[in-house]
Amino acid sequence: MADDDQLQRAEAIRRAVLGDAYVDGMAADSDPVAADFQAYITATAWGVWAREGPLSNRDRSLLVLAMTAALGRMEEFRLHARSAPRAGVTAREIDELLFQIAAYCGAPAGVAARRVVRELRTTPEEG
Repeated sequence: MADDDQLQRAEAIRRAVLGDAYVDGMAADSDPVAADFQAYITATAWGVWAREGPLSNRDRSLLVLAMTAALGRMEEFRLHARSAPRAGVTAREIDELLFQIAAYCGAPAGVAARRVVRELRTTPEEG
């Protein structure tokens, strides 16, 4: 796949998973470095999602959730937990993932992730 094709595919996947409103909001930042930074994030992080291979968007979403929880990056965990259904992840799968996070990353990571999931389920979606 050519670089431009992969970047376009990465952008499309990012929009499909996170939603146009989120991606457009990030692109609206007036900071002169913001556009370059967003292009970099799209090319690197979302470029991985655009790779050909055996992992589905669902698989990739579950992996991102596990990794962001393991790293204690709850803001990113929240973003991806909210977006996980668009990648094909069910609520039941997220519930089971919380047990995996607690077992392999420790109780504090599991508890923090569970708090985020509970909050997302009891708070209406923004936008």
